[in-house]
Amino acid sequence: MTTTEKRPYDPLDISTQAFWAQTPDAREERFAELRRERPLSWHPPAETDLLPDPDAPGFWALVTHADIQAVSRDAETFASGQQYGGVMLEDVPEDMLEAAHSILAMDAPRHHRQRKVISSVFTPRRVRQIEEQIAEQARLIVDDLLAGDGSADFVTAVAARLPMWTISQMIGIPPEKRQEVADAANAMVGWNDPDYIGEGDPMAVLLNGLMTLHTASFELSALRREDPADDLMTALVQAEVDGDALTDEEIAAFFVLLCVAGNDTTRQTSSHAILALDRNPGQKRLLTEEFDDRITPAVEEFVRWASPVLTFRRTATRDTEIRGQRIAEGERVVLFYHSGNRDDAVFADPHVFDITRSENPHVGFGGGGPHFCLGHHLAKTQLRALFHQLLTRVPDLSVGEPEWLTGNFINGIKRLPVTFGTGT
Repeated sequence: MTTTEKRPYDPLDISTQAFWAQTPDAREERFAELRRERPLSWHPPAETDLLPDPDAPGFWALVTHADIQAVSRDAETFASGQQYGGVMLEDVPEDMLEAAHSILAMDAPRHHRQRKVISSVFTPRRVRQIEEQIAEQARLIVDDLLAGDGSADFVTAVAARLPMWTISQMIGIPPEKRQEVADAANAMVGWNDPDYIGEGDPMAVLLNGLMTLHTASFELSALRREDPADDLMTALVQAEVDGDALTDEEIAAFFVLLCVAGNDTTRQTSSHAILALDRNPGQKRLLTEEFDDRITPAVEEFVRWASPVLTFRRTATRDTEIRGQRIAEGERVVLFYHSGNRDDAVFADPHVFDITRSENPHVGFGGGGPHFCLGHHLAKTQLRALFHQLLTRVPDLSVGEPEWLTGNFINGIKRLPVTFGTGT
C-alpha cells in the first residue's frame, strides 16, 4: 500500500470526542456545512483512548448520499476486511475484528461464503416464527409498561427490551443469561461513554464485553450440537452451503454482531422515533388515525430520522478518485450515514420528520452493496409491532428530554423519560 500523503486538515472538527459528545442536531450543523461547501474533506484521525497512535492516518469524510452509495456499492475498490483495519473509525486489534465484527469486517470471497451460510438459516418458516414472537413480545412489553406507575425510562422499559428479547428467544439464550448478554452488548458500543467506562479503561470495557459474549456463544453452540432445539443457534451449528459450514469461532463472531448491531438498530430507532412523534404531534396523529396504511412509510422515516449507525469506514484497495480528488491506495474513507440522510439533494425538507414521504431512499441500513444490513427485515418487523402497541394502547404517552450517548458509531439515546396514563 502507498503511504498517505501529508495534506492540510479541514478546519471543521468531526474527529474529537468532544464533537461526538454533542447532540445530533449540533453535529448536523457541521455536516450541513461540509455537504454545502466541501462534500469531500480530509480530517485528522478519530480521537481515541483505545489504541492511540500519533502516526495514525487521517480520513476522507463522505457526507453526501451519492458518495455514500457509490462507495458502499464498490466493495472491490473500498474494502472492509480485517487486513485493512475493519470498519470502525478507531483502530482496534485485528484479532478483535475477527472476534467481534464477523461479516462486517470481511471482503469477498470470504464475506460472500459466510453471509450465504448465515442467510440460509432464515427459512420462511423461521421468519414467520420470529414475526409471531415479536408481536407477542411487543404486547407483553407494553403490558408491563402500563402496569407501572405512569412514568418510566423508555429506553430501559421498552426500546432496549424488545430487540434483546427477540434475539435471545430467536437464538436460544437461556433467560438467566439474557441480562448479562444485554449488558455486554451495551458496553461494546458505549466504550467511550462515561456511564460505561466509569474509572475503567475503554479497551478493557470492550474486551470484557467481548469475552462475555463469546463465552455465552461457545456454551450455547456446544449445547446445541449435543441437544438440538428449534432455535437459531441449532440452525447455525448445523448450517452448510456448498460444503461450507461455520466454525464455533465464526458463530461466536456472528453472535456478537447479532447482539450488538441487532440490538442497537431497533433500540435506537424506536427511541428516536418516539421522541420525534412526541415533538411532531401532527405526524403522530396521522400515523395513529391510519396506522395500517401509514406504518410502512413511517418505519422508513423512523430509520432515516434516527440513522442508528453513524459511521462505517472503508479503505481504498487501489488508487482511485472521488469527485476528481485522488484517493491513494491505503487511504481511509468514512461514510457518515446521518449526514447522508439529511442530504437535501435527495430528500425534500430533510430536517422535517415526515412519515408520509413517498420516496425515502435512506442509507440507514447502509448504502447498498454486499454489506447492506442483513437484519433490515427483522428491524422493520420489530418497529411495526412495537409502535402498533404503543400508539393504540398508550396514546397519551409524553416524552421528556433525552440523554445522549457519546460516540461516533451508534446514534444513541441512553435515557428517555416518559409519562402516560392508564392506557387500555
